[in-house]
Amino acid sequence: MTLNIQNIRGQFPVLNQQVNGKPLIYMDNAATTQKPKVVLEALAAYYTHDNSNIHRGAHTLADRATRAYEKTRSLVREFLNASEEEEIIFTKGTTEGINLVASTYGRKFIQKGDEIIISTLEHHSNIVPWQILCEEKGAKLRIIPVNEKGELEMEAFEKLLTEKTKLVAVVHASNALGTVNPVKEIIEKSHKVGAKVLIDGAQSSAHLDIDVQDLDCDFFVMSAHKIYGPTGLGVLYGKRELLEAMPPYQGGGEMIKEVTFEKTTYNEIPFKFEAGTPNIADVIAFQKAIEFVNELGKANIREHEDALLHYAEEKLKGVKGFIPVGTAAKKVSVLSFLIKGMHPFDIGMMLDAVGIAVRTGHHCTQPLMNRFDIEGTVRASFSVYNTKEEVDKLCESISKIAKLKNK
Repeated sequence: MTLNIQNIRGQFPVLNQQVNGKPLIYMDNAATTQKPKVVLEALAAYYTHDNSNIHRGAHTLADRATRAYEKTRSLVREFLNASEEEEIIFTKGTTEGINLVASTYGRKFIQKGDEIIISTLEHHSNIVPWQILCEEKGAKLRIIPVNEKGELEMEAFEKLLTEKTKLVAVVHASNALGTVNPVKEIIEKSHKVGAKVLIDGAQSSAHLDIDVQDLDCDFFVMSAHKIYGPTGLGVLYGKRELLEAMPPYQGGGEMIKEVTFEKTTYNEIPFKFEAGTPNIADVIAFQKAIEFVNELGKANIREHEDALLHYAEEKLKGVKGFIPVGTAAKKVSVLSFLIKGMHPFDIGMMLDAVGIAVRTGHHCTQPLMNRFDIEGTVRASFSVYNTKEEVDKLCESISKIAKLKNK
């Protein structure tokens, strides 16, 4: 299937504007993707016609809202190929999903002297919760190193795995470099020593086919806003037996069966982990984002994005002073780079001056930046609505900026 990119672009109102007198070229998709009209319309429709709390109301609006909310859970189950809807927990995002696992599974099952393995590629949200847990429990955090290409050193990982390893938490695709990690291999090796595995799918879920049953991961987390959906919403997948063994994350309404002053009994999953009034409108709108992706097809989206990345890489090879950062063999559509003699922030500002939106800085991966002995990078990340002509403009602008310092 050949995608009609102009037709797709027409579904994203935000792209039809000028920035600093130039047509907007949005290439900050690893931070957040833009939202198609169907998602925006779904948000408005809920508040216009169906605004009501869910699960507990006996009236028509509550019934419609509940049905729409639970339809999204069903679609997410299919999107991840989870075995059942009860294994899908709605959260505020990837960050909360990781914190939920650290605060519930971690506090119950991690003991003094246990070890948790993460990698040098991790986002801060997959570092700090484990640091907090290790400090609290007296456990140890072990780190998988990366090579000069930004790929995990798998031999080193295997040496880190011991009977002390109780949990491995790794990113599927790096937000800073685009590196796609061999997570299935990581999961298989981790399970052999009895460790559970959490996969951070914030970057992979929009680009790669996800099958949690085939991967056999114990937990998988992702964010709606990186898959054309609303902000403030995410998903935690967990195997039923683990979710049932974990204590609640928060107390309140919905997560209970019965409350007395003497004792509270908790609800079944997934409701045990969804205390209080949830983010109803955004959950309902997220189903439209999933349907948008399903209609286009992940393979078609990935083919388009990969073509843009490879095209950009080839065009920039001969630019004097251009320094790519992260050259892994397997990547999602992230182009991270530096220009010799220039600060990333200055490059970002100069690109913004011609309407090109990119990300600059450490990308919430300071340990990774320290590994490469750099302060940060410029990151251009491509999505399905980006075009070859936009990449031409990006490369042309980078070349002009590079000439300022590298004549």
